[in-house]
Amino acid sequence: MSFFRLRLQGALAALLLVAAAPMHAQPATVHPGQAELVREVARDTGKSPARLDALLGRAQMQQSILDAIARPAEAKPWKDYRPIFITPKRIDEGVAFYRAHRALLERIADQYGVAPEYIVAILGVETFYGRNTGKYKVLDALVTLGLYYPPRAKFFREQLKVLLELPDNHLAGPLDTLTGSYAGAQGWGQFMPSSIRDYGVDADHDGHIDLARSLPDILASVANYFAGHGWERGGPVAARAQPDAAPRALDVADAQPRWPLEQLEAWGYAPVEHLDPGRSASLQVLQGGNGPEYWFTFQNFYVITRYNKSPLYALAVHQLAQAIAAGVRSADALP
Repeated sequence: MSFFRLRLQGALAALLLVAAAPMHAQPATVHPGQAELVREVARDTGKSPARLDALLGRAQMQQSILDAIARPAEAKPWKDYRPIFITPKRIDEGVAFYRAHRALLERIADQYGVAPEYIVAILGVETFYGRNTGKYKVLDALVTLGLYYPPRAKFFREQLKVLLELPDNHLAGPLDTLTGSYAGAQGWGQFMPSSIRDYGVDADHDGHIDLARSLPDILASVANYFAGHGWERGGPVAARAQPDAAPRALDVADAQPRWPLEQLEAWGYAPVEHLDPGRSASLQVLQGGNGPEYWFTFQNFYVITRYNKSPLYALAVHQLAQAIAAGVRSADALP
């Protein structure tokens, strides 16, 4: 066979191989900052850099995630935020959930010192008791926000790193199959990776922390999160305040209790129910449907804001919890 014919056959074979290659095949995505992230995770865990690169290469930056974080519900005033979560259906479903899982819920609540209705209310606000846990791939969400969103990149990059470092038995499934919120929170309680690492509990003792399918793990992890952030067993959460005609204006940066109630009262904010005058409190002013609402908030309110820093969120959890507890008492009283 001539040299020319050999070269021709070789060229034809190459063309056939190209033609046979799938037209949809695309090179793996390389994200900004990926190389450094992979080096850090590999150094800290001993995981294969090639496997980490392959995993991240399958993640996609999602513009819809960037759009979602630009319009959080907490940007609404209280009068518009409250009706999202304090609804008859959400209350009724919370009462039903409490009564259906009462023994487990109250055992876990007693173990951690957290009022059971607040554990239920967190699930109600976060995912409607497990119904709406999120549609975004967790890996896509954290890659998008950690590597493409400068305003919060530091926080979300750290969450992405923690996600890549978590042991397999701390996740509800293979890492690249997990779904959750646009912020990368997952499971019924919407835990971020660092919360899974620090507060996730294997309450059913199966060797696996599953916040998507194991109700004991879900409830115990929420309770452990509250306890770990300083929940006060039996302590108050929030109470209405009544300002006088010219109360002192306060600069309140967050919900951390800073002043004794008696000091707040001296500054023109009176309690509308009996409260310990020496108890430390903060003051929240929210825009209600009938004008400003003034609230004394306490240590347990501050703990709820460790779950979500918005005072709107914390007050919604508090009011939903109160409504659920009242509904359970009413149901128990029926013959």
